[in-house]
Amino acid sequence: MIMDRQTRSGLDEPREMPNANTPLLRLEDVRTELQAGASIVRAVDGVSFHINPGETLGIVGESGCGKSMTAYSIMRLLPTGGRIASGSIQFNGRNLVELSAQEMRHVRGNDIGIVFQDPMTSLNPTMTIFNQVAEPLRLHTQLDSEAIRNRVIETLELVGIPHARERLGSYPHELSGGLRQRVCIAIALVCQPKLLIADEPTTALDVTIQRQILELIDGLRKRLRMAVILVTHDLGVVAAHTDRVAVMYAGQIIETAPTAELFARPRHRYTEGLFAALPERAHGRGRALYTISGRPPDLSDPPSGCRFAPRCRHATDICRTGVPEHEEASATHSFRCFHPVGADEELIDLNPAIETASPDAGQREPVVTFRNVVREFHLGGGGILGGKALKVSAVADVSFEIEGGKTFGLVGESGCGKSTISRMVAALDHPTQGEITVAGENLFSLSRRELRQRRRNVHLMFQDPSASMDSRMRVINVLREPLEIQRMGTRPEQDRKVLELLDQVGLPQTMLDRYPHELSGGQRQRLALARALALEPDVIVADEPVSALDVSIQAQILNLMRDLQRRKGLTYLFVSHDLSVVRYMSDTIGVMYLGKLVEVGPADAVYTSPQHPYTKGLIESAPTAEVAAKRSFVIKGELASAINPPSGCRFRTRCPIAQEVCARIEPKLAFSGGPQKVACHFPLPAIPPEPAAVH
Repeated sequence: MIMDRQTRSGLDEPREMPNANTPLLRLEDVRTELQAGASIVRAVDGVSFHINPGETLGIVGESGCGKSMTAYSIMRLLPTGGRIASGSIQFNGRNLVELSAQEMRHVRGNDIGIVFQDPMTSLNPTMTIFNQVAEPLRLHTQLDSEAIRNRVIETLELVGIPHARERLGSYPHELSGGLRQRVCIAIALVCQPKLLIADEPTTALDVTIQRQILELIDGLRKRLRMAVILVTHDLGVVAAHTDRVAVMYAGQIIETAPTAELFARPRHRYTEGLFAALPERAHGRGRALYTISGRPPDLSDPPSGCRFAPRCRHATDICRTGVPEHEEASATHSFRCFHPVGADEELIDLNPAIETASPDAGQREPVVTFRNVVREFHLGGGGILGGKALKVSAVADVSFEIEGGKTFGLVGESGCGKSTISRMVAALDHPTQGEITVAGENLFSLSRRELRQRRRNVHLMFQDPSASMDSRMRVINVLREPLEIQRMGTRPEQDRKVLELLDQVGLPQTMLDRYPHELSGGQRQRLALARALALEPDVIVADEPVSALDVSIQAQILNLMRDLQRRKGLTYLFVSHDLSVVRYMSDTIGVMYLGKLVEVGPADAVYTSPQHPYTKGLIESAPTAEVAAKRSFVIKGELASAINPPSGCRFRTRCPIAQEVCARIEPKLAFSGGPQKVACHFPLPAIPPEPAAVH
């Protein structure tokens, strides 16, 4: 007989679980309402689903569709003014809706664990890692101090934190993003819950860390026989890490099916549109991404009939007046749609061909040139104070060019030097050595006054437009500010320019008097692009411009950027960790690792036939909605310290094919039988075509 977990400390004996064929969790017609001023928002409206022990259910949809609010309803963690208006949430034989606050506190963190999106906001910066992981044990068990310490260490080791004992006294800010997320998972798992809810657990992480976290959750699910609800807008994550999928729209579940079946043959037109908007479905730069017009409805006053009808290209009168009932495509696949994708209908190509060349197509001169650029940051030490002088090798002997009117995609993990290069292109940071020219001029040889004038030729788009705009300024002032700083035009001319910018990025003039926080995520990113265009620059540096957006909004922004590039001849430096987005946007891709360019070449060649093991590992780590190929290169561990980088090849400490020569000699960036350059002693061969089947 399994011992009660309150009297034992080991994690190897899983808790007693219910019958695998009996649902662990079942929601029946759940309705959650939020009080918003005088209005009532129906955030969750009639949701029903179940999940069995050991199963992973993915919940997907755009922001505002009710995914997270469904998860918080299960946990009874609703914001002020929120309540479960009706329905039942049966968990392991108990209706959570009927439990008292005290009874629910015993369930929360004990039988049901949750992992939030941002570990920095969910971890307490004033508490050590040990105290934060130990807290649920102190609340829910009778373990003594020694047993709690042992359980915490075991759990930290279980989630893959190296040197767990030495980390007990660390604080969250002393850990990397990947380790912080592992700590959050440890907190959720330390009481061995029957159900784990993961709400966007990997959105802000690099693809390598993302893969490690998701595989960790998969492994723990199997080992501890727990159920997992994975809430995300990343369809690639859902395709690779779930058993079943529930698609949500406007507070309702509109389609649910086994994962493989849903991705092979979606039936609801909204699901079809989400899949068509994926960059990997566009099949190259010659195709525009499909976009779902409009935005999700206001849930305080949802439309009658099918809630997707105002955005659906197949909608008819019945869609606007009638409410579609659940239909079954199979015993495990249901949907709610009057005009579903036909049973014998293949996914049609929704990505139209587009013109990609600028008006003066052809070979053009480089607009941005890096020649042997080095950027080091000194951390002190040495001199009269003594001690060893420390420096961070952020960028180490990097050379590349960006042709006018083209896009150079820069990829790599956090800390590899991408943002440092971006800042140097915009003349916001100076190289320690080497030369950087923009439009033929070495910006760092100019006087301060001349540099201020030339800076208008390069503009930055940041990852988080909310943080890069003054929250006290209205849209009209956000767009007028760069014109005023550069003293361009009279006030009437500036006002006309602002209206022109809004028109270029597809924003209505009614938004002029709004503040940035009153706009949606996609509208804020359009505003950021409009501001970047205000001074009519030749070069735009886009630093993770779509990483936080839903796939449908992401498609709109990427199409807009491509269209503006074609019409205006813009040159982009596009920085991202999403390789499918970089491939779609870029003519050339550069792959960085720990301050070094390790591979650079035509986008399709780098993506489809990578020659550096790091590039191949990045590509294989990225979850996509396509059928996953066999993964032969697994990038383990985390980036080495840039204060003391490894000798020879900097990637060798994580490389699956490293040999002794890699530690002694630094490889040079050179051609190796393909169209791209690679810095590797043992470059990978080009991927051969599929062999013909032998009968």
